[in-house]
Amino acid sequence: MEAFPHESAPRFLLRDRDSVYGAEFRERVKNMGIAEVLTAPRSPWQNPFAERVIGTIRRELLDHVIVLNEGHLRRRLRSYLGYYHQSRTHLALEKDAPEPRAVEPPDTGRIIALPQVGGLHHRYERRAA
Repeated sequence: MEAFPHESAPRFLLRDRDSVYGAEFRERVKNMGIAEVLTAPRSPWQNPFAERVIGTIRRELLDHVIVLNEGHLRRRLRSYLGYYHQSRTHLALEKDAPEPRAVEPPDTGRIIALPQVGGLHHRYERRAA
């Protein structure tokens, strides 16, 4: 089973105690030589990065759409993650996106809005007049 690039599995898997992780999953993790580290019950602060991204997705996407089925949810999430990495500004990145883009000088044209995530969010660019 190819689960990790470059044949380098992580040493630890930090996870909560959700029952969705059944015996088969735990056995596969063990067979890959990965040690499970369980967070304490009702302790989301023990995995703050996962909690932060889940909260962001909920606030910026899921609170604003009605999900029709699993396929619809997957398409919305794929669209949102493209926006998140290519367009959404992040304060920790000095208001840039994880996939940086060139700064456009103010004299290169008028500002246009490019709808993203089905129009829920927008990216703004300058276009020549």
